[in-house]
Amino acid sequence: MALVHAATSMPARVTLAEASAVSRELVSRASTLQADNPDVPLVLDATGLEAFDSSAFAVMLEVARKAAMARRRVKVRGAPAAMIDLAGLYGVDELLDFSAA
Repeated sequence: MALVHAATSMPARVTLAEASAVSRELVSRASTLQADNPDVPLVLDATGLEAFDSSAFAVMLEVARKAAMARRRVKVRGAPAAMIDLAGLYGVDELLDFSAA
């Protein structure tokens, strides 16, 4: 039987103004998904992300850090091309898995 990824969606906007609240919300949702599905990767669904700045990476890295503490992997699905390019520029592309389909 194939395992299904546990997913949580990112909001449409993640900038410095929203980062703290978004981080708390995503970490909370990720914790719930981790408890429900401990053996599958957590997928951050970024398909609806329309506005972001470097704060979005801080948010994603915080979720990944919390997930790693629970021995859980995080993948990012549907990230905008500009986000993937910026991740490479900042050097966080190796810390966040943008390859999830």
